[in-house]
Parts: sequence; structure tokens; C-alpha cells
Amino acid sequence: MSAPRRRTLLARLRRAKRPVSGSELAAELGVSRQVVVQDVAVLRAAGERVLATPHGYALEREPRGGAQAILAVRHGRSETADELHALVDLGLEVVDVVVEHPVYGELRGLLHLRSREDVARFLRRLDASGAGLLAAVTGGLHLHTVRGPRHDLIAKARVELRRRGYLVER
Repeated sequence: MSAPRRRTLLARLRRAKRPVSGSELAAELGVSRQVVVQDVAVLRAAGERVLATPHGYALEREPRGGAQAILAVRHGRSETADELHALVDLGLEVVDVVVEHPVYGELRGLLHLRSREDVARFLRRLDASGAGLLAAVTGGLHLHTVRGPRHDLIAKARVELRRRGYLVER
């Protein structure tokens, strides 16, 4: 019974244009959210590239053209919205945030933020959870993978982040 359910879950994610919440998947499949979490773990173990984002589950898709870069930035919690807005306002997707933990090594959080609405939802969830930013571990220093349709947008992002004092350069 669980193999057909996992195939159904995978098919649902393949059709989805946006991430699908665990609660939504659970309701559609008639199971608990915990069963969805377990099914996702089994799918990952089988090689499926299922991502858990702040907006729900999604399949990792291969990028189609465009540009991608890793930007090093530093700022405090109060500048988070400003930094993220600067990126999404240019039409870039903020794919993730990465910090280098002194014990655990690289820690990565998937974001997949594409709009001001995505940023607002992320910040509301952060505030509601009482969780801190990953960058708190490194005094505000963190990396973002950004993706967009053109290389010039990433160049503009570097200029804008530099202007705002967030970009870390050698």
C-alpha cells in the first residue's frame, strides 16, 4: 500500500508549480503528516530529489539556462528583509542560505524565495517559530545561492548589495 502512495506523492510533486505543504499532501493522501515525512525519506533514499523548503515539498529541477552564483554577505537580523528584497526585486531566486559551523561544517537551509511575498512568508515563519537565523552562528556572515534568467542581473545584485554594505568581498 505504501509504494502506490509514494508514487502518487511523487506524481503530485511533479505536477506542482510551487512547493506543496506536508499538511496538504497528508490531506490529499488521507494519511498523517508524519507518514508524508516518512514517505519523503523513503523517496530520497531511493534517489528522488525531494526538497523540503519553507513553503513545502518540491522536486529539485535541473536549471534551464540562465545564471547562478554564490554571494557572500554579512548583516544582522534587522537587515534580512532589505537584503532579500534587493535580490528578489531584481528577479532573482534566493535558493538557499549557507553558513560554515565550527563543529558541523557546512549548514544549508533551502529558501527558494522568488518574490516579496515569499520573503514576507519566510520572515513570518521565522518570527512565529522563535528560531534564529543560521547566520547568527557566524556573526551574520553567510552565503546565498542565487539564480536568475540572465548574468547581468547577478552583476546588478552584487552592485546593489555592495551599495547597501552587505556584500563581502576579498
